[in-house]
Amino acid sequence: MAGSAPSPQPAARPLQAARWSDLPGWNDDDLAAAWPAFLQSCRALAKRPQWPQWQAVCDEARSLNEPVTAGIRRFFESRFQPWLLTNPDATTNGLITGYYEPLLHGARTRAKPFLQPVLGVPPDLLNIDLGAVLPDLKNLRLRGRLQGNKVVPYFSRAEITAHEKDYLDRVLLYVDDPVELFFLQVQGSGRVRLPDGQTVRLAYADQNGHPYQSIGRVLVDRGELTLEQASMAGIKQWARANPGRVNDLLNTNPSYVFFREQPATGHDGPNGALGVALTPERSIAVDPRYTPLGAPVFLATSQPDSPTPLRRLVLAQDTGGAIRGVVRADLFWGFGTQAGHQAGRMKQPGQMWVLLPPGAAPK
Repeated sequence: MAGSAPSPQPAARPLQAARWSDLPGWNDDDLAAAWPAFLQSCRALAKRPQWPQWQAVCDEARSLNEPVTAGIRRFFESRFQPWLLTNPDATTNGLITGYYEPLLHGARTRAKPFLQPVLGVPPDLLNIDLGAVLPDLKNLRLRGRLQGNKVVPYFSRAEITAHEKDYLDRVLLYVDDPVELFFLQVQGSGRVRLPDGQTVRLAYADQNGHPYQSIGRVLVDRGELTLEQASMAGIKQWARANPGRVNDLLNTNPSYVFFREQPATGHDGPNGALGVALTPERSIAVDPRYTPLGAPVFLATSQPDSPTPLRRLVLAQDTGGAIRGVVRADLFWGFGTQAGHQAGRMKQPGQMWVLLPPGAAPK
């Protein structure tokens, strides 16, 4: 008689208790560079239900007068516990990518070369918080539209772009390049320079509810690019060489992002999902099902397209449609061409430790 199949192993807990000595490079990081971002997290957490778990450490942090790295390290080591993010299969490595705030060129009215509309949120898009119905579905939202008395999926990218005239009252601006607009949607925010020299910021407002599909992966699967070529720069080069096929490629990703306009002030980064300005190279987007928004995270990965270590304290201050999984992060590189160059090449393996005060630690 054949033996019975072994029972599947239960999924590993996403947060595993760790020691400070487990964090590679913890003693070498310039923690003072992350301190302003941590104080930003505290300001946002003060308005959220989890504030009682964070109030004591945030109040103490605000009382520290111009702390230096050594004092910040003592503060974290005495007030926080590190937790190693762990995949369901008990592995601890994951994917670390990068994003940035691009600069596009656009106008208020449609005229060549500004033909690509940037849309605000349409009035028929429903955004339903499933956690309000079932607590087990916390952090999950449903997007859709009403068809009669039923909620059905919202229109895909292909459907939205094919019926552009239905969205004329939602147009914020027109920009000059469909591929740059696509990557603006991937990044989640950006700036647009108008013909008079004024610059405005476009911030993420909502999404149509369809899953994100990597167009780089599509090009690799079609044999158009190698995996090494499928970076942001490689995709843009392919688009320049194949202008008649660009829309077909973009529509293989059914996800579509809607924006709201904001003033572009100073050097502040765009607001992330936490509601605070992102700090270049110290803010990350995470999957909030596993990494609490606002929490400090120690990131151990490497520089873009390089084995050179990149180990630093960052803050979980944003989310993203493609950021799914336990050990998964998107590092915000900042604004402009150089930041885009770094972000476009960032696709590195890495580990993550969430730092939590006692009251916020898993039971």
